[in-house]
Amino acid sequence: MINQNSISAYIHIPFCEHICYYCDFNKVFLKGQPVDDYLQALLKEIELTLEQQPVTETKTLYIGGGTPTALSAQQLDVLLAGVTKRLPYQSGEFTVEANPGDLTADKLAVLKNYGVNRLSMGVQTFDDRLLKKIGRKHTAKEVYETLDLVAQHGFSNVSIDLIYALPGQSLASFRDSLNQALALDLPHYALYSLILENKTLFMNWVRKGRFELPEQEVEAQMFQETMDAMKQHGYEHYEISNFAKAGFESQHNQVYWNNLPYYGFGAGASGYLGNVRYKNHGPIQHYLQPLKAGKLPIIEREILTVENQMEEELFLGLRKQAGVSYATFAQRFGKSLTSVYGAVIDELVTAGLLTKTETSIQLTDAGVFRGNDVFERFLFDHKQS
Repeated sequence: MINQNSISAYIHIPFCEHICYYCDFNKVFLKGQPVDDYLQALLKEIELTLEQQPVTETKTLYIGGGTPTALSAQQLDVLLAGVTKRLPYQSGEFTVEANPGDLTADKLAVLKNYGVNRLSMGVQTFDDRLLKKIGRKHTAKEVYETLDLVAQHGFSNVSIDLIYALPGQSLASFRDSLNQALALDLPHYALYSLILENKTLFMNWVRKGRFELPEQEVEAQMFQETMDAMKQHGYEHYEISNFAKAGFESQHNQVYWNNLPYYGFGAGASGYLGNVRYKNHGPIQHYLQPLKAGKLPIIEREILTVENQMEEELFLGLRKQAGVSYATFAQRFGKSLTSVYGAVIDELVTAGLLTKTETSIQLTDAGVFRGNDVFERFLFDHKQS
């Protein structure tokens, strides 16, 4: 059984000082927004949720966005004081997302004071020309300055994100960014290919022919070179997009991939409790309104059937290098993995996309490149009887 007394929490801060051209996350331009009202509403949501779904331990805490560090030091203090007072967090991984150039000495002091022990920074590329092109407001120089400041304040568990297959990005430019990132010798890296999302400036520009993205073959080569370089530098490729030194894997993100429960607090945030996935209102005023009336700001709830839960166990779990455990599956669902998915597993093993060990099934190297094709086969609509 899943322990519902130990639940992680994701907290969403939707404010940004600048909106990147590729981003479709729930975010708004900071200036002129009711930030202080939002923070109080967020704390109210935590109180109301814990009244209905109490918990004895908060396993991990993750504050993302948006840009949490776009808040002032005083606002960060209000947020973190309120969160740590309301959620039963004692120890464990406590991550805050940050942007280079946003972090200051006083903000870092606040983070340190409330037990934040991991920072995740959106670097995306070390190519200043590309940074400007994708709408980032920082420069490569600011990345180094911020990392120096972070180290001075005693933060050693730092992760950076890079994006590859950016518009106009050559292999040479990507290799340079990858090498600069690895030269930092950080404990964790996340690398994502650019995904064009609807309602972003990038999607509009591509449709209008204003720029082109790298060919699929070039994108695949960027990913292959990433995997090779990370392995050479001693990083474990523990999840499709994530690489870590031993012991520095993201504990919070593994909650998602292990299909475990978590609270989602804030505008547009999603959570997973019991067999229910839920999502909050995204627009700020729509989020604030129900909370003013003492009601939760949930806009949709989905009750997952056992089949839904099995599907999620597979397409989330297979993202991990460790794959999906036979024992865990049987413990959760009272059925063996092979009794439910045996035919599909055999088909994917024959195709060279999955491998079976004594304890689990895992993606092969070829399967990592075709993850979505593999995951689709485990949906019940596609499952062979």
